Amino acid sequence: MKQFIKPFLIITFFYFLFNNGYGQDKSKYNPHESFNPLFNTGQTSPYRNADGSPAKNYWQNRADYKISVNFNVKNKTVSGNETITYTNNSPVNLKYVWLQLDQNRLNKKSRSSVISSILNTNGKSFNGGFKLYNVKIKLNGKVFTAVYLISGTRMQIKLPGYLKSNGGKLNINIKYSFVLPPQGLGRSGWMKTKNGITYDVAQWYPRMAVYDDLVGWNTLPFLGSGEFYLEYGNFDFSITLPYNFIIAASGKLQNPEEVLTKVQRVRLKEASKSGKTKFIILPREVGKPVSRPVKKGNLTWHFKMQNTRDVSWAASNAFIWDAAKIKLPSGKKSMAMSFYPVESAGDSAWGRSTEYIKKSVEIYSKLWFEYPYPAAISVAGPVGGMEYPGIVFCNWSVKGAKLFQINTHEIGHNWFPMIVGSNERKNAWMDEGFNTFQNIYATELFNNGEYAPKRDNEYAPKGGNPQQEIIPLMLNKKAPPIISYADGIPRKLLHPLEYYKAALGLVLLREYILGNKRFDYAFRTYVNNWAFKHPAPSDFFKTMNNAAGENLSWFWKGWFIKKWKLDQAVEKVEYKNLDTSQIALITIANKNKLVMPVIIEIKERSGKIFRKKLPVEIWESKNTRTIKYHYSSKIDSVIIDPDMLLPDVNRANNIWSTGK
Repeated sequence: MKQFIKPFLIITFFYFLFNNGYGQDKSKYNPHESFNPLFNTGQTSPYRNADGSPAKNYWQNRADYKISVNFNVKNKTVSGNETITYTNNSPVNLKYVWLQLDQNRLNKKSRSSVISSILNTNGKSFNGGFKLYNVKIKLNGKVFTAVYLISGTRMQIKLPGYLKSNGGKLNINIKYSFVLPPQGLGRSGWMKTKNGITYDVAQWYPRMAVYDDLVGWNTLPFLGSGEFYLEYGNFDFSITLPYNFIIAASGKLQNPEEVLTKVQRVRLKEASKSGKTKFIILPREVGKPVSRPVKKGNLTWHFKMQNTRDVSWAASNAFIWDAAKIKLPSGKKSMAMSFYPVESAGDSAWGRSTEYIKKSVEIYSKLWFEYPYPAAISVAGPVGGMEYPGIVFCNWSVKGAKLFQINTHEIGHNWFPMIVGSNERKNAWMDEGFNTFQNIYATELFNNGEYAPKRDNEYAPKGGNPQQEIIPLMLNKKAPPIISYADGIPRKLLHPLEYYKAALGLVLLREYILGNKRFDYAFRTYVNNWAFKHPAPSDFFKTMNNAAGENLSWFWKGWFIKKWKLDQAVEKVEYKNLDTSQIALITIANKNKLVMPVIIEIKERSGKIFRKKLPVEIWESKNTRTIKYHYSSKIDSVIIDPDMLLPDVNRANNIWSTGK
């Protein structure tokens, strides 16, 4: 049996000799580059504190929406009338405002169509986009016909006067329509099922662009990969469509007595009190007259959602509907729900979807911040996986572990970026990476690790050690840094970078650099500080540095801002006789630009094993360190990172052994 020597028994024999020089061979490492005291973690603003929190005078504009649409299911056309109440809380008088017309991405003349081939699917051309019929504004009590300019997915309205700072209000009324794209185009679509058609509807109304304290108007066009950046506000929206359709939507249904049967309303009330999944619409009831309160005409479904950045909805005449109570820490009421066709039913498939949603919301609420919305909904439909506040679209055909992973990932986005409202178009890693990170722990916690560990296309897709699987990406010369515009990342590298590598960076922080308690407190501080606000990367970096009590600038720079590589090495072992002691001089090196703390393991021939974790500061002044180790028997081996916890790009030099 091998014996482990406790560190405190040997600590007096273990210390550093600060030798001169940089080792025997050339190193790419420059200590000043990694530990530069003048390194700036990013953008600054007088409205954001040095510790990464919003300042007392932090401001944020607001957009409230009242929307009513008619959905023509025959020609797939959404026709709408919306009124936006935009509040300018900034200290600047605004002469113009910008809106986002995301459906215009699917227009043949859009910038996106030039860049990608997405507009041609299965040989069928689709020419989509918004049609605007009437745009009026109300400013300072007067109504005007809007003077506007449309440039692709962006719309500028030039104001007849100033929208005053510190609370000035502008009303924008727009009448519009668009044709819902087919399956495979964008983040919306429709598909046929056994009992009818399912429609996933998103980016379905003109939306305000964000005016913030960092860049002013955020007007990057919607090209496809870069997602969204939106203002918070209250939504009041109504959807009118044929009576035989069921709608799943963000927020809370306001008129259940008009659109649901008495039996369905009773079942919904029972489900709101049950920890187990209950049917609202049974499989045998799908498409039957018993499932509808009227037998002809149209019905209008009315929803409201408070303090959200967006809303979406799905409709089908083929939905099974089930639901269960979500148990939130404060006792606040919320429900998990799933809507799916009979093709998706079954205990190994969507029959467990509500369980997955419920448990995921409970886990994330306990970890970081309580879920704020009245429902968390998953819809089985044509969209493979897409997230919106309170509702997610997932592929109808997935089941088992894949269904759990897609559900926990998409609903997890309600924390990043729906609650913590980062700019997805600029910083996809702040939602995809953070969400993938929390998905790792949700997978471990769900049902005692039923589907653990998380290994899928988002994280360690080959199923192995995540720290080792990431190495080919780190060595890929074509891979940009994590902090890159999403649309500027080659599509095949988007998931590896913004999901996998960003998530792994947080895992390294939590499990190797800071430890769980320090990380969790700091990360929770970030989430609570920036809930329903707009953090920048620098706010995250500064919050983590301050709340964890650690200068992590070397890590932010090397892992996120640059694309540096890690190469720790055991250079040599020499035996010396000093005084009456038996001494081994062990030289270790940092041979590339990225630095990390070091775990070193020394094995003696007697079977004794010594381990020590050395802080990252050992690399602050040079790239080599010599350890003076008192041994009782000859050394068999010296290993750096013996448990393979680090993404070391050259593991061959991590080991020194007697026969080497």
